[in-house]
Amino acid sequence: MNYFSSDFKLGILGGGQLGKMLLAETRKFDIQTYILDPSAEAPSRFGATKFFIGNLMNYDTVYEFGKKVDALTIEIENVNLEALDQLEAEGLNVYPSPKTLRLIQNKGTQKDFYVKNNIPTSKFERFQDLENLKSSVTSSAVDMPFVWKCAQFGYDGNGVKIVRTATDLENLPNVECIAEEVVPFKNELAVIVARSVSGEVKTYPVVEMEFHPEANQVEYVICPARIDEKVAQKAIEVGLKVSEAFNHVGLLAVEMFQTHDDEIVVNEVAPRPHNSGHYSIEASYTSQFENHLRAILNLPLGNTASKVAGIMVNLVGEEGYSGNVVYENIEKIMAIDGVTPHIYGKRETRPFRKMGHVTIVNEDMNEARRIAEEVKKTIRVISVQ
Repeated sequence: MNYFSSDFKLGILGGGQLGKMLLAETRKFDIQTYILDPSAEAPSRFGATKFFIGNLMNYDTVYEFGKKVDALTIEIENVNLEALDQLEAEGLNVYPSPKTLRLIQNKGTQKDFYVKNNIPTSKFERFQDLENLKSSVTSSAVDMPFVWKCAQFGYDGNGVKIVRTATDLENLPNVECIAEEVVPFKNELAVIVARSVSGEVKTYPVVEMEFHPEANQVEYVICPARIDEKVAQKAIEVGLKVSEAFNHVGLLAVEMFQTHDDEIVVNEVAPRPHNSGHYSIEASYTSQFENHLRAILNLPLGNTASKVAGIMVNLVGEEGYSGNVVYENIEKIMAIDGVTPHIYGKRETRPFRKMGHVTIVNEDMNEARRIAEEVKKTIRVISVQ
């Protein structure tokens, strides 16, 4: 099929920042792209060939959108799977498939999948709702501390909480959830695997993630990870095993823990471009977004190696600020060599909301990390006062 400068239409469910960055690649190749998102202010609203407003969890909305395009992908997992089942049954190429998404969309189902496929993961228990979990805590059937996760619809640190005492369960939503054993770890790592329709597979280098202690959000992504080569190879092998088990098409970001004994434990996955791969836009020969596009269109996968050390700094709304966004001191960081800001196009900021990211590239990893710290201290995401 001729995708380039043709009548071919690629549909993307979700128009957030991931969709916006994916559109940079579709526009580079002149591929028509349709976007569906519930918000009229979605970051992808300007870059798509056509932009549609609608509920991603509504069967009719997703089905009718799918009938407008020649292939369909996602930038968010929370979409109506029954509509995707029907579209796929009618011959539409849907990547990742609804079968894959069904295994990932619910974190409890995802964890069961790891156990079934002998993939190392932390111990866990599933609960129908918060009340059932509270009963198990009261009866000491569940040991504290543990990590509480809502089974569905969590994002950007929302839907995750470390529970150290029974009072930590107060004010949590009464929804299906899991309680995970807390893994003592040395590093949080991630491996992105690209898999094409025909089965070609490539992995990006292992990255290291530093998290904000309160918001449970990634503050820095460091590529390559500052770990022993044997550990990196083990992480890649686990990532490939997870990818093969899911048999996905497109990207699969595999988040992992490196334990103090240098074992690799899988935390969770995302079947799409991911925060841990944003550095690749500037630092890699082929960005994660381009390789997602190549994979779902069954084009040859691009080189996943890094040209230079890369560090990504998340830009999130500062505490105490809500309203029309201001990127204070952005011109100061732009004056630093190797610094590239990406602004997502969200006009309203609020505490810890992802508003953009900054990539730092440098031949010297230590210097890149120093500049990343400087960037973090300099730029502030605040609001008009």
